Amino acid sequence: MELYFLALLILLMAMALGSGFPVAFALPGAAILTVGAAAGAGYLFAGSTDAYFHSGGPQQWLSAGVTNLRGVYWEVERDTLIAIPLFIFMGIMLQRSKIAEDLLVTMAKLFGPVPGGLGISVVFVGALLAATTGIVGATVVAMGLISLPAMLRNNYSPSLATGTIAASGTLGQIIPPSIVLIILADQLASATDQAGTARKALYKASTGEISMPSEFAVASTSAGEMFLGAFVPGILLVLIYMAYILVFAMINPKSAPAVPSEGGFDRAFWGEVALTLVPPLALIFLVLGSIITGVATVNQAGAIGAAGALIMAGYRLPEKGSPRTFVPAMIAIVSLGIMTFALANFEMNLKSASTARDMMGIYIGVVAVVGLVVALIWSGLRVMKIENTLHGVMLETAKTTSLVFIILLGAAMLTAAFRAFGGEELVREFLNSLPGGFWTQFIIVMLVIFILGFFLDFIEIAVVVVPIVAPILLMDPGANITAVWLGVMIGLNIQTSFLTPPFGFALFYLRGVAPPSVKTVQMYKGVVAFITLQLIALGIVGAYPPLVNYLPNRVSFLSDNAPPPRNPKLQYCIEEYTAGVVADGDGPKAAIERAMQLDLGALPRSLRKDLEGSFASAEEALVSLASIATAEEAVREATQDYRPLRVEVRAIEKEIRTLEEEAEALRITTSRMRSEDQAAKRAELEAKREGMLAEVESLKATIPASWEGLHSTFAELTKAEQKARVTYRRQADGAWEAAYETNAALMATPAFVALEGELREMRAYIETAPETGSEAEDTVNALADKFGEVAGAGDVASELNSARRALREKRFDREKALKAYDDALAEYEAQKEWRAAAASLQPGVTAYLEGIKGTLGLRSQPRLDRGEALYMASCSSVHRDISLNF
Repeated sequence: MELYFLALLILLMAMALGSGFPVAFALPGAAILTVGAAAGAGYLFAGSTDAYFHSGGPQQWLSAGVTNLRGVYWEVERDTLIAIPLFIFMGIMLQRSKIAEDLLVTMAKLFGPVPGGLGISVVFVGALLAATTGIVGATVVAMGLISLPAMLRNNYSPSLATGTIAASGTLGQIIPPSIVLIILADQLASATDQAGTARKALYKASTGEISMPSEFAVASTSAGEMFLGAFVPGILLVLIYMAYILVFAMINPKSAPAVPSEGGFDRAFWGEVALTLVPPLALIFLVLGSIITGVATVNQAGAIGAAGALIMAGYRLPEKGSPRTFVPAMIAIVSLGIMTFALANFEMNLKSASTARDMMGIYIGVVAVVGLVVALIWSGLRVMKIENTLHGVMLETAKTTSLVFIILLGAAMLTAAFRAFGGEELVREFLNSLPGGFWTQFIIVMLVIFILGFFLDFIEIAVVVVPIVAPILLMDPGANITAVWLGVMIGLNIQTSFLTPPFGFALFYLRGVAPPSVKTVQMYKGVVAFITLQLIALGIVGAYPPLVNYLPNRVSFLSDNAPPPRNPKLQYCIEEYTAGVVADGDGPKAAIERAMQLDLGALPRSLRKDLEGSFASAEEALVSLASIATAEEAVREATQDYRPLRVEVRAIEKEIRTLEEEAEALRITTSRMRSEDQAAKRAELEAKREGMLAEVESLKATIPASWEGLHSTFAELTKAEQKARVTYRRQADGAWEAAYETNAALMATPAFVALEGELREMRAYIETAPETGSEAEDTVNALADKFGEVAGAGDVASELNSARRALREKRFDREKALKAYDDALAEYEAQKEWRAAAASLQPGVTAYLEGIKGTLGLRSQPRLDRGEALYMASCSSVHRDISLNF
């Protein structure tokens, strides 16, 4: 019965959407009506409101819907959604301030003389507007009103002209900052949690191990990473559009002729180009650059964009030539320059400011902030007075934001209802049953999203479909895809929803402003080529994941908050990098050999033993590094025979798990059916359960007899590889740590010797120290802290701390303190002696550390250097198959 109510849910939603009922109410309405109908039918025909639910009952699933609904705006981790109204405000403000009109007119003059130049200029402006406004309707309407008449007047093919405008207007869906990317990031954040849980369960079921290694975990994503990941595919799509128009113009010159420029390319023209092009580019740089460099979060970048759009409108809306037109903008530019100067030259943290110079920097920053606020208020007053533009922009922002959030809330209810009737399990079972593994599942999902784009808006697809299919795709260890790659692929696919007839919104927008001479059929014909180009771009990005993954990885690994080299996710790439460096030269090996020849006799026995162990670990680590390659090759050779059988057996085991779960659900259901009226139904369900258990046994019998032996052999090989990696990591750490600590102690000898005078004076102080108050304890503690900061002087600090404890007011013991002091002095004398004798060792140990720093010692570094970070970014950008570990 659950399937009937699932069909009813989809039918109600489709009928409501088809009839034009508001999406915001159609989604939750269909969910509530279906849950209510299932509860009522269960009560009437089965005696229980829970009877026709996949699990639980109506109260549970309505509560789950409310919980999902609250999660949209209540969870602190989902604050990325705050950026949505900021970017919407930015886009609408730039559209109302006629920036698009200026760009189109100027770029048409610039590119016009090139074959297909008008079309190329439309794509170029569409890309700029996508990076500044991101509002599809506004962009398509603006370009349709301004460029379509010009293109038709210059004998452009109506199909090419309308297709170019409609496709260019949709670039805002994939080129950041994009609302759809923010929504996808929000949906994928929760999907990765579900995928991670499912992968852990799969690992436990496949290997019997309780915990899964962290390096196999599913990584989440954020709006900032989505922006970075979509940047290169967005540029790729723009270049594909431009290349198509240029080739089309060369093949059919009459359909896309060059347009001679009416005026010359003189200084006045280039000044106009600069004034038109530089401000939007500067705003793009500020918004995206602040995210890419890590200076601002997505929310903060949205605020930057909104403020920039307001200032640009402040000089664009007034009539040209009016006095003080550019004054607010100039004040803002000067203020930003002063801020940059202050941040680069002064300590701008008010809590850390301690000198007159620091305070001067704070005062300069305050002046700059005041100037920026004045510029914003001045621009805001202008925008508010001229045609009441600010009021209209705020109203449109509120409407659009409300629409987005209400759809998000409604989708939360719909998702709960979909799961209530087993829809998620049905989708999972269908996808998992498909032959061909992940790529078959992925292609089917992409095809479904593409088809849904003919009928549904991008928000509806993102919030309804993605939460259902994303966990299934992200969980697969064979593909091991990243969430940011999946999000960008879905974003590229969803973009086609604006172009695909019959409900492509870009077509509706363009139809509304196109002249009657342009037929709707011509518009449909024009967008077909661009839909094909989008699918080509989708295929390119799908075949080469680094186009998406590299830039987020690069920014992450080069940032101040870069993951440390010990991060589990980096270990495979670090070992690959180290093996490559070691294979290319004898640097680490030569450094180890030189270190082994050092005379360590001047060091104390414990330090000498540790340092010798460090050198020995380095030698062993090189051997272990080679053994990793040997073990990896053995696994690779065994994979040829093992993988086909593994795929077959895992598919059988998946069916077995599904049947066992269904049988367990039936057992629970029948255990609750205790009344005599339900006896017949209980017997029917028990018989069904027995059939399932019998099918489980028959499936187990189909597992090839050779599986156990082959699996055990292969498991030993993978364990040997993992053991080799763990051994290498332990030895590499040992190769660095003791040597580093010894070297730090030797380098700290001058600081150690400098404390001798204070230490020797301390005995006289202890002998006369007052027995009341905390003065004696504090004085000795201060000296102990100084020794504690000196590398290798921990034993001296420890004895001084013993003296300090003996001087506490409530248990003051001068004799005990003096004895501890004498021990500290004796330890100092011993250290002073060996430090002086071992001073000549310091250059040799330093040379050893430098020799292994970027290889065996890489894991022990506080962060990666630039070359290492770039290698890790490239290595981590490729999806690595980890299924053989499951």
